[in-house]
Amino acid sequence: MSTPIKTIAVLFAMDAEAAPLIAHLALVEAPDAFARSPRAPMKCYAGTLPSGTKVYVVCNGSCVKHNVCNVGTVGAALSAYETCVSLSPDVLVNAGTAGGFAKRGGAVGDVYLGTEFKNFDRRIPIPGYDAYGVGSYEACATPNLAAHLGCKRGVVCTGNSLDATETCRAALEEYGASVKEMEAAAIAHVAHLFDVPLIGVKTITDIVDGPVATQEEFLANLGTAAAALKDVVPKVIEFLDGKLVSEL
Repeated sequence: MSTPIKTIAVLFAMDAEAAPLIAHLALVEAPDAFARSPRAPMKCYAGTLPSGTKVYVVCNGSCVKHNVCNVGTVGAALSAYETCVSLSPDVLVNAGTAGGFAKRGGAVGDVYLGTEFKNFDRRIPIPGYDAYGVGSYEACATPNLAAHLGCKRGVVCTGNSLDATETCRAALEEYGASVKEMEAAAIAHVAHLFDVPLIGVKTITDIVDGPVATQEEFLANLGTAAAALKDVVPKVIEFLDGKLVSEL
């Protein structure tokens, strides 16, 4: 993209992850943002920076059957698709919480920028489909943003389970995962379709190779991680504002 970034869309899976940022930026709900798809569950919050750049925060919304947030790749892909069609963002930012790995220096509260997005549980052992299952989408190159934030960088791996089987753990090791989460690779697939740069910003709630059960550690640290997102995502937005993608 050879024009300055003037429309930024930040995608979250969970309302609790997005709430601090929405409050910090004083965004207001935009109920007509996805009017073309009135049955779509996602919610959109909108605002304008002093520079005139538009900022949207999109949450996956809730499952009407089970009354929980639409976490995982289905909700993420739906949100990303509708965001690209309806809001025409210059850049997508997928922000959220994730698991980290002690063996790669990860700790609870760390912030990562993704370098690549891969699926770790789409196993399709048929030539051609095997590579399709993994995905392997490169993130938008952000060396200057990473230096500005002073954060870590690494491969983000996506799956639809909070826990990880031994087969999943083998894949995570093979792919060199620094971050394990449930949405980014699906969003990367949609971003690729629309040729929209994608930046992944993930804060660590739990340690995949640690001694505490994932669900316990995640719930215990969700609030802390959401607060970390509130601190870092505005800095990301400020850095993106008005820049060329090549300057990131």
